[in-house]
Amino acid sequence: MELAGLERFANPAAVPDWRLTTAEILYHMPDHPGLLQTFIWQKHDLAPSFPALGKFLAFWQREIEGPLHSVRVASAALIKPAELRYAGGQFILH
Repeated sequence: MELAGLERFANPAAVPDWRLTTAEILYHMPDHPGLLQTFIWQKHDLAPSFPALGKFLAFWQREIEGPLHSVRVASAALIKPAELRYAGGQFILH
């Protein structure tokens, strides 16, 4: 088995930081500018630059009539250390 393709990930800093990214977008309704509407956007994206979110927001500003009010972003790592803990009970077999 050849590991040549995995050599670039030998350094942990070289592993791309893919995250499940969720953005809560508040925008002004086109017909009623005094009202705000919420839109939820979710996609896998690269942290910390979030290029997919940036493309989507650029598309929004270019193509959609509702002007943006605010964007709140949350992300969760897809690759993280294992979460292990001891069980709080005793298990007896036989």
